[in-house]
Amino acid sequence: MPFARLNRATTPTSHIGLGLAAVGRPGYITPHRGRDLPGDRGVDALRARTHELLDAAYAQGVRYFDAARSYGCAEEFLAGWLTARPEVTDVVVGSKWGYTYTGDWRVDAEEHEVKDHSLATFERQYAETAELLGDRLDLYQVHSVTADSPVLADKDLHARLAELAARGTTVGFSASGPGQADAIRAALAVTVDGEPLFRTVQATFNALETSAGAALAEAHDAGVTVIVKEAMANGRLAGTEAPAVVREIGAEAGLDADAVALALVLRQPWAGVVLSGAATVTQLAANLHAPLLDLDPDRLDRLAALVEEPEAYWRHRASLPWS
Repeated sequence: MPFARLNRATTPTSHIGLGLAAVGRPGYITPHRGRDLPGDRGVDALRARTHELLDAAYAQGVRYFDAARSYGCAEEFLAGWLTARPEVTDVVVGSKWGYTYTGDWRVDAEEHEVKDHSLATFERQYAETAELLGDRLDLYQVHSVTADSPVLADKDLHARLAELAARGTTVGFSASGPGQADAIRAALAVTVDGEPLFRTVQATFNALETSAGAALAEAHDAGVTVIVKEAMANGRLAGTEAPAVVREIGAEAGLDADAVALALVLRQPWAGVVLSGAATVTQLAANLHAPLLDLDPDRLDRLAALVEEPEAYWRHRASLPWS
């Protein structure tokens, strides 16, 4: 498992990863992007921003980087950064397949991505990923599995993924939606020749959405590495968007709200890697203070009051505009 490299790291930030969803394409569903991104959101400008973030993250101990085929040029940006820094050999690189980017580099596109978990899509997208990342790809994940995803029953696809795993690339999946727990349990039950197929799971868990917690604990207990995405609920738990209690706890510790949100997830015993989705170096620096925060029982009780019903949380997420 490539994540064993993180277990050998001694920095407190080694279990924070950097996700590139917010900087690999001009549009995404987080607020204040007009403030956070350069006025020019062309490919060259976002490549420069991505490389700036990767440099800052690596310098501060971050060792997992997460991309996807649907994140615009994220894989290309990451590949270019790795090529320019051959001395960087201790990072873990993950990407995802199953969504195709269709936004045509426009924020106002009618459709930004299209989901397809077919074997044909895997073959096409894996070839695209391999051309860019080559042998630097450590982890390839099925993007946004749900309990009814055809990927869970496609034996031909399972065999192909098992071949990829046998050649040394870890195979995982991400989950989304109010039924995350069911999707996680269903995916973990998939086997090839009696062996579990998926060795990592990436799921949403944060102060507002905790419904996948028990399933993620089960995955961890089964030896599966857990990666947590959207720890700041697509910006709802960061900056001025954060609920008052999150900002208050941060102020008590001299930290920003986003550090509080990340600290809550980092303290989960099953959380192997927690992703920062920072779009600026300043945001990243604030995120990386999360390991410093002590969440005592009183603070945990105050944060527990924020939990929403999963259906309400995901309904709100679906309503977020691309900007």
